[in-house]
Amino acid sequence: MTALPRRLLTGVAALALMASQAFAFDTRAKAAFVMDQTTGTVLMAKRADEALPPASMSKLMTLYLAFEAVRDGRLRLDEELRVSQHAMNYGGSTLFLKAGERVSVDDLLRGIIVLSGNDACAVIAEALSPDGTEAGFARLMTQRAQQLGMTSSTFKNANGWPADGHVMSVRDLVLLARYIIEDFPDFYPMFAQEEFLFDENESQNRYNRNPLLGLGIGADGLKTGHTQEAGYGLVGSAAQGERRVIFAITGLDTAKARAEESESIVNWAFRQFAEQTIVTKDSAIADADVWLGSQESVALVADKDVTLLLPRATPGGLKAEVVYTGPVEAPIQAGQQLAELIISPEGLPETRVPLFAKSTVEAGGFVDRMMTVSKHLITRLQDQPSGADAGQPQDNM
Repeated sequence: MTALPRRLLTGVAALALMASQAFAFDTRAKAAFVMDQTTGTVLMAKRADEALPPASMSKLMTLYLAFEAVRDGRLRLDEELRVSQHAMNYGGSTLFLKAGERVSVDDLLRGIIVLSGNDACAVIAEALSPDGTEAGFARLMTQRAQQLGMTSSTFKNANGWPADGHVMSVRDLVLLARYIIEDFPDFYPMFAQEEFLFDENESQNRYNRNPLLGLGIGADGLKTGHTQEAGYGLVGSAAQGERRVIFAITGLDTAKARAEESESIVNWAFRQFAEQTIVTKDSAIADADVWLGSQESVALVADKDVTLLLPRATPGGLKAEVVYTGPVEAPIQAGQQLAELIISPEGLPETRVPLFAKSTVEAGGFVDRMMTVSKHLITRLQDQPSGADAGQPQDNM
């Protein structure tokens, strides 16, 4: 008998809630990407892979390379780096550094994170560049970004100063933020610092521009951005309970719109979605037909609990089906992978879960095999059309 692909609707539908387009968030941002970091679930993607000017949000790449350098011993936090004329010449958000002075790496990092210092970025860049130039460091940024899977990112400088070809996608920004959070837990608390007074003579330039910090919604990072070309943007992250959400938005018209949109996204992501365990380890999901075995079917189970992030309150069933090639010929060993459970929440990525035989099924004895073959032949005969249905001539009565 030829084994054929089979698809079975499963009882898992009654155990979970289906995502609905009603839960979609209609953002005003030009581009947006929202991810639940705990589960990796993408909650929103709008022009997610379009390469756009990232403004100061690209400083996260400079910070990532700086964190790597400190971790690897190529920089020390107490090491003092010299400020070049090139770094001093930057305008916009700065630490008002003077050419020739020396500044600690720790102060430079906090100056970038809290004060968005363009000049501080240039100092770090020149210290880590293969050729001692910011342009050389930008090439290093691009190369490292590609290695990290950020395929829509190209850098021309260390701080996001407007330059042709200096671009990132919002998906890349969220991926980079996730790397920072996961790879550098010792440095990440810097992003929650709301105030940093570097120069007492410039006391007005001391506050973090992240509008979510201090709102009591779990926000603890990461970086704002703004240029005339890019509009207002934010790479943000917030943690509530065991969940963390990371997002990037860009292209908003005002700082006020950026603050409102960011807060709304965080509240939406936490209030509308929750983790639900929809499959329990070793619980039977479905039965696979068995061919020439000591029994006619075998239960299919998952080898671990399956937890998904789903909308909280939408009634209805979760679309799920078991796919396998069957009937499966005996013998079958307990734990042998036989099938795949495909779970498809509407509006969210599908999840594929391997399914395994719950028990061993021995090859049937002579009587079992003859009965199986007989049942198969009888079924085939019953499925064949009668003479009249087949168009064969009949006697007139």
